[in-house]
Amino acid sequence: MALNVETLKVERDKLKESLRELEADQRKLEAELKTLRQREIAAKREIEALATLIEIQESRDPSKKKPDKKDE
Repeated sequence: MALNVETLKVERDKLKESLRELEADQRKLEAELKTLRQREIAAKREIEALATLIEIQESRDPSKKKPDKKDE
């Protein structure tokens, strides 16, 4: 069975269009991933800031301090 050149060209064009769609989806997902990473970094910074504030507050209030660990 001989392959028709026109059939091959049509198939190639379909694949090219499919590839363009995949690339567009990939770019959209990469942008979404970047946004999620930025939110993750912001959340981690917020946690660190709150932990620091807790440590400062606990160091100022002796009744909130953790008991010292004793060596066994």
